Amino acid sequence: MTNHGHPPADDAQPAHDDDADIGAPTTNAEGDDTPQADPDGVAHPRRIRSFVRRAGRSSEAQKRAFDILGPKFLLPYAPEALDWPAAFGRGDAPRILEIGFGMGDGTAHIAKLRPADDFLGVEVHEPGVGALLKRIGETPLSNVRIIEHDAVEVVQYMLPEGSLDGVHVFFPDPWHKKRHHKRRLLQPPFVALLASRLKPGGYLHCATDWQEYAEQMLEVLSGEPMLENTAADYSPRPDYRPVTKFENRGLRLGHGVWDLVFRRRA
Repeated sequence: MTNHGHPPADDAQPAHDDDADIGAPTTNAEGDDTPQADPDGVAHPRRIRSFVRRAGRSSEAQKRAFDILGPKFLLPYAPEALDWPAAFGRGDAPRILEIGFGMGDGTAHIAKLRPADDFLGVEVHEPGVGALLKRIGETPLSNVRIIEHDAVEVVQYMLPEGSLDGVHVFFPDPWHKKRHHKRRLLQPPFVALLASRLKPGGYLHCATDWQEYAEQMLEVLSGEPMLENTAADYSPRPDYRPVTKFENRGLRLGHGVWDLVFRRRA
């Protein structure tokens, strides 16, 4: 659920057409914005990412979960529309996307609480993917699938317009330093992309424990014409979102948590 301790899923800039790459220069392996060169030596600017892949160490239990449960619950990335009924093995259930689920505790909790809904988690952190696979086996859960890939590409190419009933973005990396704010996930172009993938009446639920980011989120979400706020500003925490261990620790220290719930206009 939370991305504290490792970078989150992905950031985006505007797409000018369906085939355009979203945004400006990408980060390289060191995390800077230097344009990457193709083998012919020609550098091409790409979009800025809100994550840097870091080599995390999976536990033996997480590795076993990959081996045993991965073939059923891990979906490959492919630049084509996802066949939800085939992926989940059932008919037309409500479809919820979660971007950057961290170690997956919250995802597993919500999926258990809402067995009638199908949950697609997108995460780039391998130990987190392994941890959620392990939780899927322990619970057990049948309504969760995982794609280990850049979330922007998943949303842009695998999820058609009007195909989602909900989107969860919980505790994305706030990129505290001002010069890094461009890497924040919830920028206007990506919010517009997410909104386009929601069905009319579908919801976008974001949460953060960083007040300045919460204020930016509120401004960006309020500025998206396809969305409307379900509250005057910030929303009470919906019952389905659990309070994480990290969140509990922050609350004991007096830190705030802000939830925002917006809906796609009809």
